[in-house]
Amino acid sequence: MTDANVPKLNKTPFFAGDLLLIFVAGWIVYQTPHPIGPNSVLLISILTFAGAWLSILPFLLEYRAALKVAEAGSLTTVVEQMTDLRTLANQISFATAQWQVVQDQASQTVKATHEIADRITKEAQAFTAFMQKANDAERAHLRLEVEKLRRGEGDWLQSVVILLDHVYALHQAGLRSGQPVLIEQLGHFQAACRDSVRRLGLTPFEATVNEPFDGSVHQLVKGDGKPEPSARIIQSIATGYTYQGKLVRRALVDVQPATPQENPAGQGELLSPSPQK
Repeated sequence: MTDANVPKLNKTPFFAGDLLLIFVAGWIVYQTPHPIGPNSVLLISILTFAGAWLSILPFLLEYRAALKVAEAGSLTTVVEQMTDLRTLANQISFATAQWQVVQDQASQTVKATHEIADRITKEAQAFTAFMQKANDAERAHLRLEVEKLRRGEGDWLQSVVILLDHVYALHQAGLRSGQPVLIEQLGHFQAACRDSVRRLGLTPFEATVNEPFDGSVHQLVKGDGKPEPSARIIQSIATGYTYQGKLVRRALVDVQPATPQENPAGQGELLSPSPQK
């Protein structure tokens, strides 16, 4: 098995994300007054760890792909050997049938041939049983690897969601600061982070102020109860997320019950918001 059969992974997005995170971490160090506070240190550490993980991730994925290709090649070789063994057994059976024609002249030879054929058949059956057990063990190993990959995907998804929550909180803090330059830079940074994860299937969406509360995509930040049907959102606390079209987490919001004047006659209720792409 050569390296040409191993699928190659484009590492450019991972390295670009790594450089972006490191640049943001350096920018935060440069912009933060010294001595640096614990919150800034935590954020810088998170960005640095995320950048390191992004730089290592493509090599891990390529190693796993190469391992799968090598295992598949080994399994193909074993199947070919089994086919050759079955062909040999068929040839021996044909020779045995030919030897029975001259049984009167070579009865001892025919008897020895039958014994050899019986031993080969038993060995073939034993080898077939062994290969069946090996195949069962291989399938169990593949299932275990798939489960590990799924658990790794879940851990990765949870880590990225936490990282995006910190980025969203950082952007909200910039908005509250009232500094246009800082707001613009944090907005570009948040957009770049979301664009990077969107390519991998993770899509964040936000709730809009003054839209009706929808329990399918919204979640109260205070308590687990359901608000009144006429309640409207007054603040978006955290973004929601969908992964490959499936809802991962609802958007955390704060609501205020709507008064009768807020829904006058002749106006229908707003449609439930769909996740923003």
